[in-house]
Amino acid sequence: MALWKRKTTLEELNKTSQGCMVEHVGIEFTVLAEDRLEATMPVDSRTTQPFKLLHGGASVVLAESLGSMAGYLCTQGDQQIVGIEVNANHLRAAHSGYVRGVCQPLHVGRRNQVWEIKIFDEGDHLCCISRLTTAVIDL
Repeated sequence: MALWKRKTTLEELNKTSQGCMVEHVGIEFTVLAEDRLEATMPVDSRTTQPFKLLHGGASVVLAESLGSMAGYLCTQGDQQIVGIEVNANHLRAAHSGYVRGVCQPLHVGRRNQVWEIKIFDEGDHLCCISRLTTAVIDL
């Protein structure tokens, strides 16, 4: 069974991100594969903390943005996705360049979903692992 129920392109995903936090912190969707969604985010003045390291909250923004978009792509019609729980374990600091988030499903049900998001630095070192639980809302 196909994971994605909505048809879209990376260009369309990136257009939907304009004018909100996703655009503000520079997140760009880069891979829409059969089993995962990926995005990058710069490590710069928008996403670092005072010690010039990637802010943990920025990592969570990347994780929740990926999981929420992936969740939406698994819905149909007027259904919407809302996050109900997110956690993150910060394993390694990122100092510069970009980080890459890789989002894959752990559970995609009719009423809730659980997504795993791994965030890697440019050296492909795991910096953060996050889990997002979403609820499917019928409008």
